Amino acid sequence: MAADLKSVTALCTVLAVVILLFRGGAAVEDETEFHGDYSKLSGIIIPGFASTQLRAWSMLDCPYTPLDFNPLDLVWLDTTKLLSAVNCWFKCMVLDPYNQTDHPECKSRPDSGLSAITELDPGYITGPLSTVWKEWLKWCVEFGIEANAIVAVPYDWRLSPTKLEERDLYFHKLKLTFETALKLRGGPSIVFAHSMGNNVFRYFLEWLRLEIAPKHYFEWLDQHIHAYFAVGAPLLGSVEAIKSTLSGVTFGLPISEGTARLLSNSFPSSLWLMPFSKNCKGDNTFWTHFSGGAAKKDKRVYHCTDEEYESKYSGWPTNIINIEIPSTNITEAVQANMTNLECGLPTLLSFTARELADGSLFKAINDYDPDSKRMLHQLKKLYHDDPVMNPLTPWERPPIKNVFCIYGSHLKTEVGYYFAPSGKPYPDNWIITDIIYETEGNLVSRSGTVVDGNAGPITGDETVPYHSLSWCKNWLGPKVNITMAPQPEHDGSDVHVELNVEHEHGSDIIANMTKSPRVKYITFYEDSESITGKRTAVWELDKTNHRNIVRSPVLMRELWLQMWHDIQPGAKSKFVTKAKRGPLRDADCYWDYGKACCAWQEYCEYRYSFGDVHLGQSCRLRNTSANMLLQYI
Repeated sequence: MAADLKSVTALCTVLAVVILLFRGGAAVEDETEFHGDYSKLSGIIIPGFASTQLRAWSMLDCPYTPLDFNPLDLVWLDTTKLLSAVNCWFKCMVLDPYNQTDHPECKSRPDSGLSAITELDPGYITGPLSTVWKEWLKWCVEFGIEANAIVAVPYDWRLSPTKLEERDLYFHKLKLTFETALKLRGGPSIVFAHSMGNNVFRYFLEWLRLEIAPKHYFEWLDQHIHAYFAVGAPLLGSVEAIKSTLSGVTFGLPISEGTARLLSNSFPSSLWLMPFSKNCKGDNTFWTHFSGGAAKKDKRVYHCTDEEYESKYSGWPTNIINIEIPSTNITEAVQANMTNLECGLPTLLSFTARELADGSLFKAINDYDPDSKRMLHQLKKLYHDDPVMNPLTPWERPPIKNVFCIYGSHLKTEVGYYFAPSGKPYPDNWIITDIIYETEGNLVSRSGTVVDGNAGPITGDETVPYHSLSWCKNWLGPKVNITMAPQPEHDGSDVHVELNVEHEHGSDIIANMTKSPRVKYITFYEDSESITGKRTAVWELDKTNHRNIVRSPVLMRELWLQMWHDIQPGAKSKFVTKAKRGPLRDADCYWDYGKACCAWQEYCEYRYSFGDVHLGQSCRLRNTSANMLLQYI
């Protein structure tokens, strides 16, 4: 997926409250809380796909341009070199699809530290366009966060999980990062992952299960990880991944779709985001390691429930891929000099999520697409036969005390595609003839044709469908409290609450509440009855897309208040109240021209400071406004 822009302002404020306001505060008397000094918490940030800088580790002479590649030069992302020396840039980005090695003439490696995830392409013009975590770091500085309290764990997002460990020892280093943070700061860490960063963290948890003695596994997790915030997690994959595989996705870069496809298919990580069925599971790798390894001759890639075959579309809204293939092999037809009529009409084949994950699609088009053999090789070797786990299987709730799943919703999102031969040579041999979108309660196509499928009442975040994002609702307990509140500051008059709603595992749970058409809401699904020692919450943010959710000030505010609530000894509930939301920062105060004064007079006042250029800038929090936080206990 595209670079995750301006990420995780929220996590910074979480730590800020801890350090500046409540140093040494006692925790709520609950097994899910950290009993200790919250100033000792660390923040571990796992970026998403294409959200880490890659730097050259070679000297490459680029003909016809003065811009060569030298060691430590930016490769991802340097738009200047991309525009002027695209062939050299391509060599530094592409990988061998079979062994994931670099191009013979150029290799790239991920940068390290916070600077690797702030701006992908620093510069006066390109910097703001490629900002990832820079604004978040500004918040950290503003709130006085210590430099050693924030740790970035960038990685080479082109690689499969096994190669990350084999080449870079990434998961060993990640384990050491948690252990170092505990030793340095004296407390556990908060994990904040966005997009594919969640897939990386999931794999780490399974890798750790094999690395640590079973009796110490949960003890290690409780000691090192306090909470996990999964933002925009493609829990059942994303259809955009298969689109990238067949036709290429440029993400706004000045390259052709064919070039984008060549790059994407050389990155084994693209298959990490492949859609898969919620009804099919792989072999339990963990127990295989302790049973001496069962014979593989009867091994199946997936074990599916009866529901997979009794229901349509593998639980997704529709077939994800519909592709036309000639009824006669194109190569044979050309050699025999056959006419179009003799070749016959094309055959339309449809594929569900299960048939994508098990490789059925690539087998079906193997005679018509030169990439199919390579993709099948990657799929089997790097995912189906992964020694730790098959990542293309449904998630179980991570064994972490506090889990918050957060995603955007109610946006038009792609859920399926129609492909046909383009008549052009590879890599442009397929063309998208139609796109299927999920909208509120309907499935519509780009061409306006009627689409067969199972449309849900809620849609995704423009990138990941709702079916995949909302899988984490299965992690909720048997009874759930649902609260729907406006995203902006509010006085509580438009807050809707349903308590102790019955929730059956495996089924969706929807807030049946009336919304004002002009208001964007955030809906909280929070455990009323939880697994002992665990706490789970799901937050849905209306009209917030996948790439911008980490920029959302609403997300920042809610994370801040939730963590602030957790450290109060007098807290009466597991989750912060949603009854009211007032301004928390100077930036939340503004001038009300109708009343000719600063809005939210209870919290804000007019206080001019030299350099203010408009009335809104002079509206600031009152000096005593910190007392308002007491209402959220």
